[in-house]
Amino acid sequence: MKHSVTCIAFAASLVATGASAEIVGETFEYTVGDTVFEGYAARNTNLEQTRGTVMIVHDWDGMTAYEERRADMLAALGYTAVAIDVYGRDTDPQSVDEYRQLSGALYQDRDLFRERLLGSLDAISDVEGSTDDVVVIGYCFGGAAVLEMARAGADVEGYVSFHGGLGTPEGQDYAATQAPVLLLHGSADPVSGMSDLATLIDQLQSNGVEHAARVFGGARHAFTVWDSQDYDARADRGSWNALQGFLQENLGS
Repeated sequence: MKHSVTCIAFAASLVATGASAEIVGETFEYTVGDTVFEGYAARNTNLEQTRGTVMIVHDWDGMTAYEERRADMLAALGYTAVAIDVYGRDTDPQSVDEYRQLSGALYQDRDLFRERLLGSLDAISDVEGSTDDVVVIGYCFGGAAVLEMARAGADVEGYVSFHGGLGTPEGQDYAATQAPVLLLHGSADPVSGMSDLATLIDQLQSNGVEHAARVFGGARHAFTVWDSQDYDARADRGSWNALQGFLQENLGS
């Protein structure tokens, strides 16, 4: 319960940033291939100009209130934030088995995974307040998706993975990655451990990709997910601060 109170206060304080903030969030639909998707966009309508666009890729449980809240928090900081969907509007996973089935299907079909990620990136250009300058971020499964976009050479200003899966699929590499990568990870993550992080950093270095990593000692997987047993308020705040620095540097404001 203490963790829940702490994280809710943290999120609320960021959404309330600035007395003049008028955060407007709304869902929108778009199509990639033959599938309709539903995303969520948030912005501060009191700003004359947005600081840039942040695209959020959801965790393995799909696009939920968690991603909407993160989008609101980013809008409070002056960005246009767009949470996208890679499962489809008509999918509503409710169990671990369903999460595993949907995420696993995309891991098994990397071409489809990339089509949906890059198609979503194209679609957000039609969202009100969106800009040409985009940084992509993601949590857990979304963090792995961010790295998939990096390997695909997506035309963005940067990539940020929060406790994502760090493995590189066979036959893939970072030769096409043109934007900086920030890795925010827990040292006690049982899904992708420190050896996985070291391997990934070696790959980024060998491909000449600008990169940085911040490791949170003792933090486990899903350390930013507020209702998770792994939630770590210190690591959540630290990673959020690191994200803000990255956005300021790579979105030019």
